[in-house]
Amino acid sequence: MISQQSAHLVIDARPDQVRAVLLDPLALPTWNPAFLGLTGSPEVAVGETYRITVPMGLSGTFTYTGIEADRIDTRWSVPGFTELGSWHVRPYGARTEVVHNFGHRGALAAILVPAYRNIAELRLDRLRAQVAASIGSSSARMKTAATE
Repeated sequence: MISQQSAHLVIDARPDQVRAVLLDPLALPTWNPAFLGLTGSPEVAVGETYRITVPMGLSGTFTYTGIEADRIDTRWSVPGFTELGSWHVRPYGARTEVVHNFGHRGALAAILVPAYRNIAELRLDRLRAQVAASIGSSSARMKTAATE
């Protein structure tokens, strides 16, 4: 690996709510700006391949390489760049601790090392915001349904 990062964060949500966001591949571009577009099946399965578009006009693939109760592993790749990542999701009282690790390899990865500085922390912050929005949307839908 050319570069590796790791960060952790406690999110005010249950583990299943965090996992729901991480396992919604078609929504990844809404909170991960590394992906300008992602297409494929809304069904999640290990080995399912999604087509991605990233900045600089590059196209490639995104794949879930492992899905367990407390861990989600991913791989995404475009010419000259591959990322192997993991998201560890653990109960932390009424909240959830998330640890995000990833490593990059490839010629483009070597050039982009400075651009990816502190990205693990940024991704966790974006994940936290997406989970909060998701919970808020679910809560609003439940309130609307209850009043109808």
